[in-house]
Amino acid sequence: MTTHASTDVQQFLDQHPFSRYQKLILWLCFLIVAIDGFDTASIGFIAPAIRAEWGLTPAALAPLFGAGLFGLMAGSFLFGPLADRYGRRPVLIVSVAFFGAASLLSAWSTDLTMLLVLRFLTGLGLGGAMPTSVTMTSEYCPQQRRSGLVTMMFCGFTIGSALGGLASAQLLHLIGWRGVLVLGGALPLLLVPVLLLALPESLRWLVLKGRDGSETIMRRIAPTLAALPRLVVSDKKLAGSPMAELFRPGVIGGTLLLWSTFFMSLLIIYLLSSWMPTLLNGNGLSLSNASLVTMMFQVGGTVGAILLGRWMDRYSPHKVLSIAYLAAAGCIVVVALSGSSLALLVLAVFGVGFGVSGSQVGANALAAAFYPTSSRATGVSWAAAVGRSGSVLGSMAGGLMLTLKLDNETIFFLLAIPAVLASLALLAMGRLMRARIGSSTVPATLKESTV
Repeated sequence: MTTHASTDVQQFLDQHPFSRYQKLILWLCFLIVAIDGFDTASIGFIAPAIRAEWGLTPAALAPLFGAGLFGLMAGSFLFGPLADRYGRRPVLIVSVAFFGAASLLSAWSTDLTMLLVLRFLTGLGLGGAMPTSVTMTSEYCPQQRRSGLVTMMFCGFTIGSALGGLASAQLLHLIGWRGVLVLGGALPLLLVPVLLLALPESLRWLVLKGRDGSETIMRRIAPTLAALPRLVVSDKKLAGSPMAELFRPGVIGGTLLLWSTFFMSLLIIYLLSSWMPTLLNGNGLSLSNASLVTMMFQVGGTVGAILLGRWMDRYSPHKVLSIAYLAAAGCIVVVALSGSSLALLVLAVFGVGFGVSGSQVGANALAAAFYPTSSRATGVSWAAAVGRSGSVLGSMAGGLMLTLKLDNETIFFLLAIPAVLASLALLAMGRLMRARIGSSTVPATLKESTV
C-alpha cells in the first residue's frame, strides 16, 4: 500500500475529521462504562431484598458494598499495566467478559460469603474495564476535542447508574434480586461478541509496539486519503516497566497530585452517594424529597462532565477543574446552611454534583492526556485505584460521623475540606507543568495537555 513521509499518530488524528469509525469506538466505550454504572447502582437497590431473604442485619450488608469497591481497586491496579503490555483491546474484552460472568454467577449465590467473593470478582473486572475505556477513547480523539469527547463517553457511567437504579426499582418485585443480577451479567456478555467484531486495537499502541493493523485502521479513519503516511509516536517508550514510568523525574509530581485529586474527589462522591439520603432524612426531609435531592447530585455530575470537558478543551484544563472543585466546596457549605429551603438545597446539591462528579470525569481525561502511550493505561488505572481507596474511606467515614452523632452542618463543613484540597492539587499541578514545559523530561502528551 502506498505511503509517504512520517507523521505522528496524534497529528494524523488532528488532520482529519472525527470519523464514523472513531465515533463507533467512542460509543462502544460508552456502552462499557454504562453497563459498569448499571452494575454499580443496582447492587444498592437489591441489597434490602438480599437482607430480607437471608435474614441479615444491616451491618452484615456493609461487606457486600466493600467487596465490590475492593475488587474495583484491585482490578485497576492489575489491568492497567496489562493493557500497556498486551494492548487495550484484549484487556477491555476480557474485563467485560469477566465482570459479566461474575455478575451472572452471583445470581446463584447460596449464602453471603459466596456472594461477597463473586462481588469482589465482579469489581475486579469492572476495575479493568472503566480506566481502559478512558485510555482507548483518549487515544482515538483529536487533541483539540479530547477532553470533551472523553468526558462525554464517561457520562455513560452516570446514565448507566440512573438506568440501573430505575430498572432495579421497577423490576425487583417481578424478577427478584437474582433476576437483576442475571440482567447485569447478561448485558456485558451480549456486548462481548460486538466488541470482538467491531473494537480495534489502539492505533497509538500498535505504532508504538510495531504491530500490524495500523494501515487498516487509518483507512477507516481517512478513507479518501490517496497515500497513507508512515505513522510514528513521539512519546517513545523508556526503559523499565509502565509502573516505573509514573515516578520518573518530570512525571512523579503530576502523578502524586493526580492521585490526591482522585482520592479527595471519590471520597466526597461515595460519602454523599452512600449517606446523603440518610443525612437529609435525619434532618427532617421526607424520603421522597431526599431521593429527589440525591438524584440532583447525579444530574449535576452529568451536566458538569459535559460542560467542563468542553471548557477544558478551550482553556487551561487544570484551572477549569480547580475552579470547579472550589465552587463545589462553596456549594457544600450552602448545603450545610440551607436549612428548610428545599429549593436552595436542590440547587446547592446540583452544584456539588456539577463541581465534584463533573470534575472527577474531567480528571480522568486529564490523566489520559498526561501520560505517554507506553504507560497511559497504567497511569489512568492506578489513579483510579488510589481514588477507590478514597471511595472506601468515604463510605466508612459517613457511618463513623453518624456514630459520633455529628450534626449535618458539621458533616458538610468537614466535607468541603477535601474539595478545597482537590482544587489546590490541580492548581499546583498546573503550575508544575508550566514550570517544566520546556524540560526534556516532560512527556509529549503532557506538553499537549498544558496548552
